[in-house]
Amino acid sequence: MADHPTSPHYPIDETHDPSLESWVESANDPGTDFPIQNLPLCRFAPPGEWGLSDHLGVRIGDHVLDLSDVAYTVAIHSDSGGPAEAEIYEGENESQLLEEWSGPLGRRIRKRVQELLGTSIDAETRKKLESHLHDASECEFAPPATIHDYTDFYASLYHATSVGSMFRPDNPLLPNYKHIPIGYHGRASSVVASGTDIRRPVGQQAPAEDGGAPSFGPCKLFDYELEMGFVVGRGNELGETIDIADAEKHMLGLCLVNDWSARDLQKWEYQPLGPFLAKSFATTVSPYIVTMEALAPFRTAAFTRDAGDPSPLPYLTSEANSSAGGFDITLEVYLASEQMRTKGMDPLKISSGNFRDMYWTLAQMLTHHSSNGCNMQPGDLLASGTVSGKDKSSRGCLLELTWNGDAFASPPKLVPGTDRTPITLPTGEERKFLADGDEVIIKGFCEREGFRRIGFGECRGIVTPARTV
Repeated sequence: MADHPTSPHYPIDETHDPSLESWVESANDPGTDFPIQNLPLCRFAPPGEWGLSDHLGVRIGDHVLDLSDVAYTVAIHSDSGGPAEAEIYEGENESQLLEEWSGPLGRRIRKRVQELLGTSIDAETRKKLESHLHDASECEFAPPATIHDYTDFYASLYHATSVGSMFRPDNPLLPNYKHIPIGYHGRASSVVASGTDIRRPVGQQAPAEDGGAPSFGPCKLFDYELEMGFVVGRGNELGETIDIADAEKHMLGLCLVNDWSARDLQKWEYQPLGPFLAKSFATTVSPYIVTMEALAPFRTAAFTRDAGDPSPLPYLTSEANSSAGGFDITLEVYLASEQMRTKGMDPLKISSGNFRDMYWTLAQMLTHHSSNGCNMQPGDLLASGTVSGKDKSSRGCLLELTWNGDAFASPPKLVPGTDRTPITLPTGEERKFLADGDEVIIKGFCEREGFRRIGFGECRGIVTPARTV
């Protein structure tokens, strides 16, 4: 236990004590994602205010505590204590809250909220808090922060090798891959909360024959991508950079991400400038930011590079990042067709992987993103790219899962839409790519002996038919 990797910025402390329990009984269920040791942040509308309000909250068991309503209770009893601190819980001060939470104030608030929700709180305070505790099933959730900018990376070596092998079997990885975290600037306006329906996109697709004309219509090769994302808490000024040693101090926490992808549109458009309309139509995020403090017990070493791999350049290297830059997060993908839901069938688990398999760490992604002086802002979302492992069962998208080649043993070149082994659903339906009515559900959780299991909730969306073209 003593030699388990830990971040210098987010130590394991008394807030991670597995014996802590809450007077919110559902938080004490061993299977819950949201015990008192987690306390993720969220943005929500309470019952009766759907579409009308945007409150800041903390998830606890099956409920949400409204931080906006109990701000003074939290602030007055914190170390700094006072109305000025309480004001940052107001919705219009979200950026300030995100920035302040990524520091000592965040740790104080975490301890105070844990105290308020703990079993030792006095009866009078508990009664006051109960009126500001809402059943999560009756609330409407927004993305966990107001997303100002969105960047998506390509940080899984296994995914990059697998996909590269399909299109470039003799040269799957481009020369820069092991030197820099590859990413592209996504579309923040189309980042949506879990549960939002996703309309099948339309667009240009490659000519059926060389020299022919492209076609325009609904995407035929619709896919999901299993990803993790992190929300920036503290930004940097334009022209300044974020040092690798300080990168984690700029992170508020992690969430689940589904970067929906139109593979046929992507194949036609991605050269020479990379993804565009194949990605920009929708990205789904889970409602909760699991804070860096909560994740402290679940750190792991960065990905172990092969002996022949190049070492990252000095600006992407630190001892702390090497020893504890990774996260041990189990990630699962489930699929439920419309027919399955109609028949009351449970979703089918189609893959399971782990976030520790990423070639590049979150700190390296953030440091590289700012290395040219790009200014990050509180609320910016950075996603990891598809999380895939070495085994077929851990591949993070249908593009990989239904391909009948071995991604790591000179596989045959992919012909889009063919040479694929479909997934068979309990109804007998088969899937190579997503059909209308399919629901994709992503889950994530952390487990380690001696600590409470914590989770990220769900990131889900149902595919609806394309608009008429």
